[in-house]
Amino acid sequence: REDWQWSMHLEGRDGRRYPGAPEVELLQTSVPPGLAELAAGKRRPPRGAGGVDPSHSCPSGAAGQSSRAPAGQEFTSFLTEGRSHSPLPQMSSFRSKDSCFTENTPLLRNSLQEKGSRCIPVYHPEFITAEESWEDGSADWERRYLLSREVSGLSASASSEKGDLPDSPHVRLRLCKLRRCVQWLKVTGLFVFVVLCSILFSLYPDQGKLWQLLALSPLENYSVNLSSHGDSTLLQVDLAGALVASGPSRSGREERLLVELTQADTSGSRWRWPQQVTHNWTVYLNPRRSERSVMSRTFEVLGRETVSISIRASLQQTQAVPLLMAYQYLRASVEAQVTIATAILAGVYALIIFEVVHRTLAAMLGSLAALVALAVIGDRPSLTHVVEWIDFETLALLFGMMILVAIFSETGFFDYCAVKAYRLSRGRVWAMIIMLCLIAAVLSAFLDNVTTMLLFTPVTIRLCEVLNLDPRQVLIAEVIFTNIGGAATAIGDPPNVIIVSNQELRKMGLDFAGFTAHMFIGICLVLLVSFPLLRLLYWNRKLYNKEPSEIVELKHEIHVWRLTAQRISPASREETAVRRLLLGKVLALEHLLARRLHTFHRQISQEDKNWETNIQELQKKHRISDGILLAKCLTVLGFVIFMFFLNSFVPGIHLDLGWIAILGAIWLLILADIHDFEIILHRVEWATLLFFAALFVLMEALAHLHLIEYVGEQTALLIKMVPEEQRLTAAIVLVVWVSALASSLIDNIPFTATMIPVLLNLSRDPEVGLPAPPLMYALAFGACLGGWASQ
Repeated sequence: REDWQWSMHLEGRDGRRYPGAPEVELLQTSVPPGLAELAAGKRRPPRGAGGVDPSHSCPSGAAGQSSRAPAGQEFTSFLTEGRSHSPLPQMSSFRSKDSCFTENTPLLRNSLQEKGSRCIPVYHPEFITAEESWEDGSADWERRYLLSREVSGLSASASSEKGDLPDSPHVRLRLCKLRRCVQWLKVTGLFVFVVLCSILFSLYPDQGKLWQLLALSPLENYSVNLSSHGDSTLLQVDLAGALVASGPSRSGREERLLVELTQADTSGSRWRWPQQVTHNWTVYLNPRRSERSVMSRTFEVLGRETVSISIRASLQQTQAVPLLMAYQYLRASVEAQVTIATAILAGVYALIIFEVVHRTLAAMLGSLAALVALAVIGDRPSLTHVVEWIDFETLALLFGMMILVAIFSETGFFDYCAVKAYRLSRGRVWAMIIMLCLIAAVLSAFLDNVTTMLLFTPVTIRLCEVLNLDPRQVLIAEVIFTNIGGAATAIGDPPNVIIVSNQELRKMGLDFAGFTAHMFIGICLVLLVSFPLLRLLYWNRKLYNKEPSEIVELKHEIHVWRLTAQRISPASREETAVRRLLLGKVLALEHLLARRLHTFHRQISQEDKNWETNIQELQKKHRISDGILLAKCLTVLGFVIFMFFLNSFVPGIHLDLGWIAILGAIWLLILADIHDFEIILHRVEWATLLFFAALFVLMEALAHLHLIEYVGEQTALLIKMVPEEQRLTAAIVLVVWVSALASSLIDNIPFTATMIPVLLNLSRDPEVGLPAPPLMYALAFGACLGGWASQ
């Protein structure tokens, strides 16, 4: 290490030092080997006219040189000469009449211990030859000073009043080592976790369900005795057939099945007769339905006693009803399964929130952990069963729309819309911002909002440069309105895609047209509130760009010199002279700052007036690159959206949303005559598609671990506390605000995937009696509008 100190002195042109005059000298302590030549400098200034040698040897034993700077106007010019060549961040000690005595002062001192001193030459203009200009000398001096500071590792600033900062190279080295250690721990921990999960998953076989075909009639009952397992605590019974998930109607004439599970309880006293424990399960069915649904229920079993299952049918017809039944034993209680599922879901959210790994990898790790938990408790699914958990209609819809947007972005349409907004606004800032936000909202209603922002960002930044606006504020406004616009339709935001693609919701009448109609009306009301709120938050003084970096640096330099002058107490003539010189430096820099501020504000006013010239330049750079391709894209995109609506009204069209998007992508690929197909595939967000697939597996596995059922029961208990006539209103408010707050903290995609089965279970509860569509609209509003806060 080496430390530096400053001292100041003044002397006349004849080389003599004035008694009591301040002097300037840079003191170096503990010079390391090899730095003496660098500190002394390879060039030495020649002798002055008075024959005085500018070199000055200090009797303290520090080899070096010092050059005197004349007092008065010359020293003032030395201080005020070019702020960029003034690397003096601090000014410290003063010398007394004895040139060999150095008095350390507290003025921005860099070192607390002195082991020697070295004088760095300060070149005077009279001592510099023709080939050695002041700029060269000052730049060389600054280079030596900065290099020595870097070697010593000290970082000091006159504007800092907290003392010396720690050694920056050592701090950087420690931070680098800490980051490497954290990275190593993260990789090692995740790898060990995956290895353990793989080992556990391989130890348990697939639990294939053995389905039994039953023919139930009102005249016959079915009963079977099952042998129990010693390590089992639950018995899961699955029924498949024309079953109905909803509860009984007011008429009470539905056809039903009564499942009774009976087991002898021998855990009591040996002097008592064994008692029977009976569990009842009522299942409603509709024999006229052609679709088959699967329902399951878990029952607690007691030890190794035999379990008997009896099924009785209550039918309005004498014909037999076919039914499939399967059962399996589980090795963990419901409470244990819910605890494990909660821990897995919390771990996935933690990985996503803190960005420990990519969210796709986090979902894959969560899916692996959930599958391992199912294998351990005795419910390991087969690979075919896991693949069936993935909602391929949602993936097909996202993939098709990604292909359409990838080709559509090649036309330059987004840049053209942004420049058109600037032209229609005629240079008015707020008019342009409102138009940009409206265009972004409309486009994100039919395209992916993330893609819309990625394509809008470059031209938005260019427009902000023209108008001297802060691009961050404008981009934030656009992000808000892309999320608002994306919530208006069923394909504008991924949470809406998940909701509309759900098959159970489609059976309840929640189609593309109905969802879009309800969401669009709500979004229009949101827009009416958003524009005044945006105008209230962003005044013109906040929208305009901050001052240029050179003005900010100039203000900082003025603060440094003023602070240095304030630290000098005028107790002597020398200190008064130095203070006067420093205040003169501050005054000169303030005049320079005033001129630059005037030029800056004049440029702002000129940019606002010359919008016609700017629009011509922007139109040359941002134009429609391929008009024919744009016409093809608009035609195919319009037809795809039309088919989305037509599918909701015409039952004869047997095409789901995923098929329509895939067919539209194929049409556009043919019309666009794409030869470099790899370029289009590179723009497809494969990580997002894989994230959705892993998320579907994770949610289905958590449902098998009874987490969704548990959350639904707790939510139902909360809603049941509200009077019956106010339950729907309370449920909608609760879902909106919980979804908004949760989506502002975590990713709204996994949250939506988690809440859909919870709300479905809530709507199926006969004691609650809430319709599913209003709850889904509330979920979509909360997840979409709350999601922009986390972005």
